[in-house]
Amino acid sequence: MIGNPTPPNSYSGQPVRPGGPGMSPQALGPGKRPGDMRAPNQTGKLEYGPNSAKKKKKLADKILPQKVRDLVPESQAYMDLLAFERKLDATIMRKRLDIQEALKRPMKQKRKLRIFISNTFYPAREMDNTEDVGGGSGVASWELRVEGRLLDDAAKSDPNKVKRKFSSFFKSLVIELDKDLYGPDNHLVEWHRTSTTQETDGFQVKRPGDRNVRCTILLLLDYQPLQFRLDSRLARLLGIHTQTRPMVISALWQYIKTHKLQDHQEREFIRCDKYMEQIFGCPRMKFAEIPQRLNPLLHPPDPIVINHLISSVESADQKKTACYDIDVEVDDTLKAQMNNFLLSTASQQEIQSLDNKIHETVESINQLKISREFFLGFARDPQQFINKWLLSQTRDLKTMTDIVGNPEEERRGEFYEQSWTQEAVCRYFYSKVQQKRAELEQALGIRNN
Repeated sequence: MIGNPTPPNSYSGQPVRPGGPGMSPQALGPGKRPGDMRAPNQTGKLEYGPNSAKKKKKLADKILPQKVRDLVPESQAYMDLLAFERKLDATIMRKRLDIQEALKRPMKQKRKLRIFISNTFYPAREMDNTEDVGGGSGVASWELRVEGRLLDDAAKSDPNKVKRKFSSFFKSLVIELDKDLYGPDNHLVEWHRTSTTQETDGFQVKRPGDRNVRCTILLLLDYQPLQFRLDSRLARLLGIHTQTRPMVISALWQYIKTHKLQDHQEREFIRCDKYMEQIFGCPRMKFAEIPQRLNPLLHPPDPIVINHLISSVESADQKKTACYDIDVEVDDTLKAQMNNFLLSTASQQEIQSLDNKIHETVESINQLKISREFFLGFARDPQQFINKWLLSQTRDLKTMTDIVGNPEEERRGEFYEQSWTQEAVCRYFYSKVQQKRAELEQALGIRNN
């Protein structure tokens, strides 16, 4: 059955306004559909409000369209910078990951710690002397001082850097005096680190006496992380005297790989050579057993032993000093710089701000490109431009108002000379008669049963 035709001007009740729904200037370019036509002031509006700021920007949003690059040859320099930025971002990200991995491992560097051992002798004073130098109360005495500092200490050149205390390098310090002179209860002076230890720049010992005293100073370094002294046989095998447990296991694994001691059939087993068999006491062992078998072969590190002579001299307040250099491990200065680099957010905020400006500029360029194409299309052929515009508006209006029909056919006279027009006219007048009858019955109060 043929339905009612739609009058050609049925959509004209709503005027077609330039820039209305569906208007797009892209339609002016080659290969564009008229239905895509929109006015430049209706779409592509830049949104810089809070909602748009929350949208995550993509790298593709920075790329200029090919048409813009063709129109502006200088834009190629911007594209080159964009490609360089991608390479730079990838390099920085890779370096950040490398730094994060490096910070997981202890970063130490070898430094020289110079130890100063000095002693001062205070001869006996007369009791009536008002000045009692050395607190002697008429008894001869001596004072021993143990101090030290790092050579080429950066704290001297950098006043803002905190100088590391001498005691922070050691876990314990023991001074053993002559037992025959000071007895079994007074010949030892000990200091041991605790959780509440206050760091100090040196240690001082005072004792009465006017004779030369031989003393032994035992210094145990505070290794961070903990280090162990290897068994003499294992030390000769690996060429390591004192090292951390992970480094010992790593050195042993390198020895196994170098001498091809891993079982070819059962890869988890190690075939011990004659040296390893002497050390571990077995011809074959699992790789997972190595940490357990190393336990009896790792001992506490040996202390640093310094023999010193406290000499007594006749001249008062004469000071004698001996110097010793030892190797210590300190935190690598790069570690703090790496941490600061990873935690720094100032540069990231600046980069984000510049990225936002770039995105806004590219969006503005895209909007100007759309406007340019719109007006170029109008300048080339105003009549065809207006026809396409009206056709686009008509299609959009029919879509919005659910109106059916074909505007292109309805605008031609041949459309109304077809055979369906007679039936359509009859249906139209019949519907009008029924409408008037219903209005009349309603006015007279007559109900149609």
